[in-house]
Amino acid sequence: MTIDTKKLLEIDRQNVFHASTHLKQYASGQVPGRIITGGEGIRIKDSEGIELIDGFAGLYCVNIGYGRTEMAEAIYEQAKKLAYYHTYVGHTNEALVELSERIIKMSPAGMSKVYYGMSGSDANETQLKLVWYYNNARGLPEKKKVISRDRGYHGSSIAAGSMTGLPLFHNHFDLPLERIKHTIAPVYYRREDHSMSESEFSKYCAAKLEEMILAEGPETVAAMIGEPVLGTGGIVPPPEGYWAEIRKVLDKYDVLLIADEVVCGFGRLGSDFGSIHYDMKPDLITVAKGLTSAYQPLSGVIVGEKVWSVLEDGTDQWGAIGHGYTYSGHPIGAAAALCNLNIIERENLVGNASDTGAYLQKRMRETFADHPLVGESRGVGLMHALEFSSNRAERTHFDPNLKVGAQISAACLDEGLIARAMPQGDILGFAPPLIIKPSEVDSIVERTETAVNKVMDKLVSSGDWNAK
Repeated sequence: MTIDTKKLLEIDRQNVFHASTHLKQYASGQVPGRIITGGEGIRIKDSEGIELIDGFAGLYCVNIGYGRTEMAEAIYEQAKKLAYYHTYVGHTNEALVELSERIIKMSPAGMSKVYYGMSGSDANETQLKLVWYYNNARGLPEKKKVISRDRGYHGSSIAAGSMTGLPLFHNHFDLPLERIKHTIAPVYYRREDHSMSESEFSKYCAAKLEEMILAEGPETVAAMIGEPVLGTGGIVPPPEGYWAEIRKVLDKYDVLLIADEVVCGFGRLGSDFGSIHYDMKPDLITVAKGLTSAYQPLSGVIVGEKVWSVLEDGTDQWGAIGHGYTYSGHPIGAAAALCNLNIIERENLVGNASDTGAYLQKRMRETFADHPLVGESRGVGLMHALEFSSNRAERTHFDPNLKVGAQISAACLDEGLIARAMPQGDILGFAPPLIIKPSEVDSIVERTETAVNKVMDKLVSSGDWNAK
């Protein structure tokens, strides 16, 4: 069946509200649209027959790759058996029971229960409610503030959007909420004191966190939330010793740690969880994307034993907990998650993320270590970023109006590669599916190099930049 791309896009512009889009420009046709019709492995295809390497796994989520009929069959079989029933007042289903046991077994030590939602945003909304309930149950009604980090990403709903540390998600929405505070991001590349070692910078970040806790009042600070590796804020692995230093401060002031594993969870770093990879010892964990590889919407809040025992005591005081979603523990989502985890285990995709991820890091660094346009090439596992600089030696930034990162992302698309222009500067991000092969890494690196060089030549010829 032939698709009339032009007609469908016209209907789309008239009826669909798109995320993260310039609304007027898209509606008027100034921003191009693309109709995705299929995918296989690490590639997707659009209605014009154009095939693209998806170097970002959708939005860090299609970890097992596209076109997995095994997943479709698992979803279909569950839909035939039981398409839906709620999980209120002790109701459950077989897929959910099996999935929950499996998640707890693979989670960091000390985890107890899993609560389910549909997205990372709603899971982090749940986290905030649980933190507040936890301290009410402990008789600490003032201990309610949550500290996030600049450049952190935790969703775009009201509370989750407040915890996100990116201005785009706050400006003009009356966010963040007053109880949400933000400490400095552990971005070693952008440190003010260039003489600091990574471990010194980690201690500095921890000191700034402690300074904030003391300024706010330790009796008012309930939790800190952080991604093991900053994602949308620029794909930034933590500097040496960072999480150990942060954990010391949190323990000192009785502050919970929420590990937002929406991106890192289920293998992306070459470990089951980022919090295991960095020994974060979280009290609560948020999961989503990699849980089902986005074949179905499903998120989870993994509750540690310390928090769970207090939640139980709270229901002794006040009765049934007043929190629930219609679709929580959805059987089709649970079936998809089980099938997804089976594939990850059977094909050793966590091991591939470690091994092929190491190859990705090596190829990127070898290719761009001395490139005049690249200030830093960084990453871990199957996450990588190139940060572009107008002066590599001094780590200065381009005029934002030049949109160098966006230009390079567009040039990659011309080369048949999807790489994401990150919102916190001129940064190009990569997070390919966990099934990627070394030969496909080579293709990504080669196409990226071509794109970067094209934009560099354009900047030089236009007089917007002189290589230094």
